[in-house]
Formats: sequence, structure tokens, C-alpha cells
Amino acid sequence: MEELTMLSSRLIFNMLLVTDGRTTDLLESLLGESMHVTVISQEQWKGEQSLGEKGSPYYVRESALSGMDSGFVVSHNIALVHATNVPPALFERIAHKQEGIGKAISAIGVESFRKVIETGYVPAADAVDLFGHPISLRFPPSQELVPYKKYVIYFGLVPGIQLLEYYNPELVTFRLTKPDQAE
Repeated sequence: MEELTMLSSRLIFNMLLVTDGRTTDLLESLLGESMHVTVISQEQWKGEQSLGEKGSPYYVRESALSGMDSGFVVSHNIALVHATNVPPALFERIAHKQEGIGKAISAIGVESFRKVIETGYVPAADAVDLFGHPISLRFPPSQELVPYKKYVIYFGLVPGIQLLEYYNPELVTFRLTKPDQAE
């Protein structure tokens, strides 16, 4: 049974890593509940520009997604938002810190596409932000490698948001042992 769980877990995480759709929808399906975003920090960034022209404002947002009912943290996320390239209505929703970026995009019906630029698995101790600085993930340490995905969300032909998402390696095990799993 343990080997089957490990195989299932690897398969599910591989699907998460390659999808260029809204990851939150897949995470909600996997966990069997709605997601809640907790914004850890959000501030204007004055570092070297990486998504577009120099001089336009960038914001860094660090957040965690967790199950609305269970509180189980499913992902730890870092976003670099290029304010000039993000539709104003979307930027306003992001600034309010009330919802995840994917949910905000969907809620206002903004046309966008995602381009996955890197995926993999790392030890939790090796987790870094978008700038290569070490971070402490918001889920308990595990012996398992942590799956991650880095991608860019484009609005039209311009890159607007770069995201790095780390997924809790215990997600599948948690879901399989969750009392309401038979739903």
C-alpha cells in the first residue's frame, strides 16, 4: 500500500508540475475543499527587473494556500508582479490580498496564458525565492523532496506575473487519510 501511495503521489505531483492551467483548481480537487490564501508579505520591489522594461513598478508577494476547512497548507508561493503589465482591475484585487492570483484572474475574466519555465523536486532546506534567497516553507518539514513549479503568466503578449510555487509533499497522504475521502 505504501508503494502505491508513493506512486500515486508522484503521478499527481507530476500533473501539477506540467499543467499550464489554474493550479488552484487542481489543488482544490485534490484536497476536496476550497482554498484560502494567506498573504505572508507583499511589498514593492526595487531590485533588478526581470520581466520587462526598467523603471516600471514590481511587487513581490509571498503567500500560502491552505484548505478552507482543514487548514492544511498545500503550497507556499512567491510572485513577482509587474504592475504595468497586469490589467488594473487584477492589480487592484492582488493589492487587496484577499484571494489567490489565479482566482482573481478567473473572477474578472482576464484573458491570460501561463508558460511553465522550470519544474522539479528539491529538499525543503534548498527552497529559495525567485531571487535565489533561502526561504522557510510554511508546511512542516518532510523527508520527501518538495515539488515546485516556476512559471510566467502573460496578459496578451507581455509577461505580467512570475510565480514560484512549492507544493506540500504530504498533500496526497493527507488527502488519502482525510475522513471525508470517500466523497
